[in-house]
Amino acid sequence: MLHHPNKILSLADRSAFEQLAPHLAESSLPRGEVLAETERHIAKVYFPHSGVISCVVELAAGGAIETGMIGKDGQFGAGHALNGQVSSAHVVMQIAGDVSVAPANHVVDVAQRNPEFRKLLLGYEQFALAQAQQTAGCNAVHRVTQRMAKWLLRMHHLAGDEFSMTQEFMAQMLGVRRTSVTDTATELQRLGLITYTRGNMKIHNLKQIHDFACECDDDLMEHYRIIFPNAFESPSGQT
Repeated sequence: MLHHPNKILSLADRSAFEQLAPHLAESSLPRGEVLAETERHIAKVYFPHSGVISCVVELAAGGAIETGMIGKDGQFGAGHALNGQVSSAHVVMQIAGDVSVAPANHVVDVAQRNPEFRKLLLGYEQFALAQAQQTAGCNAVHRVTQRMAKWLLRMHHLAGDEFSMTQEFMAQMLGVRRTSVTDTATELQRLGLITYTRGNMKIHNLKQIHDFACECDDDLMEHYRIIFPNAFESPSGQT
């Protein structure tokens, strides 16, 4: 494995990475930066080092709901570029962070010359689809408390124990009313699992949050392990 803060680039073979490297530029993206608009072509591919990218489906009635979160474990834009597709979601930086970004045409060129790199990129697209499907099922059958706990687990995977997030944005991500988010966050805070003040959230007890959560985060991480078994190996080959 290469030593790179982005997991997909760290899993790329050296030949593919060296072909792509001249076209990669590092950038710091603020919260709220729009990376893609619904039904627009993708011009760039993003490989996050930190922060969280959110894929949001916008509804005709004016609402919106999150269908996927992308962080240092993945990439955004490669699958669309490889297949000549437009974005199916509004894609925005949910948490500010650093990324490596490359023009989509150069990523496509490297992927066409390197079947293993192409397989790696499409593997993450498979994971993203699994995430969207898991989210749809979760939103349909699980309670708000379970869904928020699951969301906190995913945020922890990608952003750590502490991050900035408004209740309005959390409500949009979960597809619920803001009052539901307020009530749930208040309950989790009362139990000592989190603190939430002035838009800043801190996780204090990850184990108990896991106990509150539905099974969806565990299922999603198992999908990731199946698709990317080498992602959990150390440089010495030990897990």
